[in-house]
Amino acid sequence: MRTGCKWVIALCVGILVATIATVRTVEAQTVHGKEYWRGIAAKRYEVPEGEKAFGLAKELSRYLKSSDAELRDDLAYSILAEWILEKNAFSGDELLALEAEWRGNLKAGIGESGTDSIFLRSFSALCLSAIAERELKSQFLRAERYRKLLEAALEYLKDERDLRGFDEKKGWIHATAHTADLIAALARHPLFTEADQAKLLEAVGQRLETARAIFSFEEQDRLANALAAMAARADFNLAGFELWVNRTDKADFAIWKESPPRIEGLQRFENDTYLLNAFVARVSLGEMTSGAEEARKAALGSLKRR
Repeated sequence: MRTGCKWVIALCVGILVATIATVRTVEAQTVHGKEYWRGIAAKRYEVPEGEKAFGLAKELSRYLKSSDAELRDDLAYSILAEWILEKNAFSGDELLALEAEWRGNLKAGIGESGTDSIFLRSFSALCLSAIAERELKSQFLRAERYRKLLEAALEYLKDERDLRGFDEKKGWIHATAHTADLIAALARHPLFTEADQAKLLEAVGQRLETARAIFSFEEQDRLANALAAMAARADFNLAGFELWVNRTDKADFAIWKESPPRIEGLQRFENDTYLLNAFVARVSLGEMTSGAEEARKAALGSLKRR
């Protein structure tokens, strides 16, 4: 009896080992090197003959966490964005699967700062911005998934602690800018509500208030672009925006009553000033609705007081 049990156990172990080896072999066969992806980029991002775009996209998604700038940014993100926005390479269900994966990545390692976990979060946000842009052309998310994505984006904007913009060895990091790009696309969507406008203003204000650094890689401009997208809407809540500008002024000007002023207050003042400057420029470049024009005046009024 014991001998028989040992034989069964040995057989099971053998099968398990063989199965693991087979899976690893298959995975090894499906992992492509840089030259493969470079070839796709060189051929204008056409999906290789005989390949399925979704299968390749799942592999590319794994490279979003790479500290190799070429693999992460020039290849993985760039190919995915082209296939989403230009090549129409994915079905609606496939886009939903990618959206769910990348949205989940926004929480992977959240709270860390200075580690490589930032790459997966930041570049997932950037890939999601391509999803959001595609959604504007052919709506596939539906209301529930749109709301989940918007809420995840706003939470991520507030919660990310790694605010590095660029690393000389590892390339672009840029979580704040990438998240702003995502929110800018979502703010142009028909499902973006007046209540969402208030949440966006709150999230932007909190991001600048808690940054504890002066952004220096266009983050304020990208955030301003999201606010400009909101201001261009037909249902833009001008009163809410003006109230937000006034609250921002009150918080910023309070710093000058302290002697010496606190460094974090000075940092917030500069970030807010750069944001308002960028907002005036961004709104002026877009369609100048009556609401957008009044918002521009509100921002200019704040700038004149600074």
